[in-house]
Amino acid sequence: MNTIDVALLCKALGDSNRLQIVQMLSDGEKCACKLLEQFEITQPTLSHHMKILCECALVEVRKEGKWNFYSLNCETLAEFKQFIESLSCSQVNGGCC
Repeated sequence: MNTIDVALLCKALGDSNRLQIVQMLSDGEKCACKLLEQFEITQPTLSHHMKILCECALVEVRKEGKWNFYSLNCETLAEFKQFIESLSCSQVNGGCC
């Protein structure tokens, strides 16, 4: 996963509603109507959030009739987790140069 992809994911997850949506989807696929029930937002606002989550490939959409069903893209999530796990924090005393 390149840094541009990671930045898009971080930007998408930087909104508390989108972060809650991702948490809800971690339990499995959900219909847009079920997601909408959990928030005090309009359907167009939910669509906007879902578009952002789909554009960064963290969420996938499956259409069935007039309904949209959303689920996490496990491959993207695994790559993002791998990137996060590759980060480390070292407490090295010293300065630059």
